[in-house]
Amino acid sequence: MSLDITFLGTGSAYPSPARGASALVLRREGQCWLFDCGEGTQTQLMRSHLRAARITKIFITHLHGDHFFGLPGLLCTLSLQSSPDPTKPPVDIYGPLGLRSFLWRSLELSHSQLLFPYAVHELVPTRDQCPAEEFKDFSGLDRDEAPARGPPGRVLHLDPGEDSYLLVEDEQLVVRAFRLFHRIPSFGFVLEEKPRPGRLNVQKLKDLG
Repeated sequence: MSLDITFLGTGSAYPSPARGASALVLRREGQCWLFDCGEGTQTQLMRSHLRAARITKIFITHLHGDHFFGLPGLLCTLSLQSSPDPTKPPVDIYGPLGLRSFLWRSLELSHSQLLFPYAVHELVPTRDQCPAEEFKDFSGLDRDEAPARGPPGRVLHLDPGEDSYLLVEDEQLVVRAFRLFHRIPSFGFVLEEKPRPGRLNVQKLKDLG
C-alpha cells in the first residue's frame, strides 16, 4: 500500500499570500483523503499536482474557521467539475458535532446544489476536551428541522474501551479519531496499517531442506 502526503496549507488563524490555511492531502490507492479545509483550499488544489475530483473522504479536526471555512467552497468547486452520476458513492466527511448543520445551512442559503452525494459523520465530543466555559452542546441543533433535508451520515460516540472513535476500516487499514485538548473540542486522526502476513514458498523451503 502506497501513501503520499501533500501539504496544501500550514498557516493558522488566517491565510497569507504565501501560506494557505490548514489543509493536507493523503493519497492512497488512487484516492485522495483531505485533512482540514481552510479558506482557499480549492485554489491550493488547483496549484498542486493533485486531482480534486479524486477526493473521497474529508476529515475536519475542529470547528475553528481556519480549519473548515473552505469546505463549502471546495464542495461547490468539486460539483462544477463533476457530471451527474447516480451510482457514485458519497464523499464521506468526518468532523465534530455541528459540522452537518454548518454544511447544510451554508449550501441551502447559497442555493448550492451539488452534483454528487455527500455524507457527514459527526463525532460527539466529551466535556473534558476543552475548558468548561468554552464547551457548547450542539446535540440539539436542527432538532426541529426535517432531518430528510440534511445530508445523511452517522453520529459517532467515543468507544471507552479503545478511547477512540472508529471511522474507517477495510482490508488494509483502520482509521480512528482520538480526542485532543484545545479551546474547543478537537480530534486527531490515526491511520494504522493492518499487519500483512509474509509469503513463503513452502516447496522451495522443502527443496532446500
